[in-house]
Amino acid sequence: MEDDQSTVFAPAESRFTPGTARSAFQHPTFRTIYLGAFASNIGTWMQNVVLGALAYSLTGSAVFVGVMTAAQLGPLLVFSMVGGMLADSFDRRRVLLTLSVQQALFSVLLALVTLPDDPNRTLMVAVVLCIGFGNALFAPIFSAVVPILVPRPDLSGAISLNSVQMNASRIIGPAIGSVINARVGPSWVFLINAVSFGAIIATLLRVRLPEPPATGGQGLHRLIEGIHVARDDRVVAQCLITIFTFSFLSLPFITQMPKIASAHLDIVPKSSAYGLLYACFGLGAVIGALSIGTVFAGSSMARLTRRGLVGFAVMLMVFGSLRSSAPAYVVIVALGGVYFAVITSLSTVLQQDLEDAVRGKVMALWIMGFGGTVPFGGLLGGWFIERTSITAMVAVGAVVALGLAATMDYRPATSPSAVRFPG
Repeated sequence: MEDDQSTVFAPAESRFTPGTARSAFQHPTFRTIYLGAFASNIGTWMQNVVLGALAYSLTGSAVFVGVMTAAQLGPLLVFSMVGGMLADSFDRRRVLLTLSVQQALFSVLLALVTLPDDPNRTLMVAVVLCIGFGNALFAPIFSAVVPILVPRPDLSGAISLNSVQMNASRIIGPAIGSVINARVGPSWVFLINAVSFGAIIATLLRVRLPEPPATGGQGLHRLIEGIHVARDDRVVAQCLITIFTFSFLSLPFITQMPKIASAHLDIVPKSSAYGLLYACFGLGAVIGALSIGTVFAGSSMARLTRRGLVGFAVMLMVFGSLRSSAPAYVVIVALGGVYFAVITSLSTVLQQDLEDAVRGKVMALWIMGFGGTVPFGGLLGGWFIERTSITAMVAVGAVVALGLAATMDYRPATSPSAVRFPG
């Protein structure tokens, strides 16, 4: 295994403080994968924001927006564990290449399906579901690979940078996608996304990834090994409880952003103004994620997570109370900042003591919570909005975040004052 690791990061002299984003970025393989993923994710976020806007423009229904998002992200909840098993069992580069090609091809098909002015809704959902299936397998494998491309002391910097590229793409992708959508329609956006997969494909063809660590588990045990880890490790368990609860009950505002923009802020979903709103949210997320690997690199991630949850609750309530677009662009930057500071610090807490042999399977559970529950929370949020109000939905999300901050304990089990997970 040492030989494999030596091909991934060279024992170069440490020019930067370990654990910082700059230190992680000095490792060549990590840097190459990082830049390829960044380019590809720009296309993905072009497609994501336009899909939501298209769903709302076609139907005016918050529920259908939730259905489309469920088709896109719902497979993460069902198939991520399979992706985690693949990450720890098979040639990761080959599997990632295959899944990248699959998603590119179905993005081309989506472009064809949405060419008519009134596209078939059922066919749209079916194609998006196929793209979501590929992403559900891809995401946990990629999430398991990124941390092992740097030495363990640089783990927090690598996680911070990976969050930055995910969210920088939220700025660039929606901004570009909304302009293209407004001028020539959604099909061109989906076609460009298909082309963008060429970036990650070219990157994967250039690098060598470490072999999966050998483990003794087989069959079903191999599939559910991550659950066993969560059962036996208090910190892992509480991180996963947090991400599932937070994503399901506090994040429906993301799925319902077209509805909020239209009803509260007088912003048309199919407009450059909506793209700018989403881009501001992404800008805040970049700032929040980058802060974990820079300003707060030496801070307690457990403490930052709890404080971030409180900050998120406050900013979510402020955003939900706005009825004018001008302040919304400023507030949503702050909301995005605390949101992804929470996600990045929580992910660091989860991964800092994980064994590489089970990393893929545990990260599959993380992906299930982080991505898989969001669309179903969005569906619930759409249903809740139609029976109460947007403000009520936002209030529930804020209260849940405050509850998690008050009840969860993310301190390492080795801390004398930490309470161990029962069992």
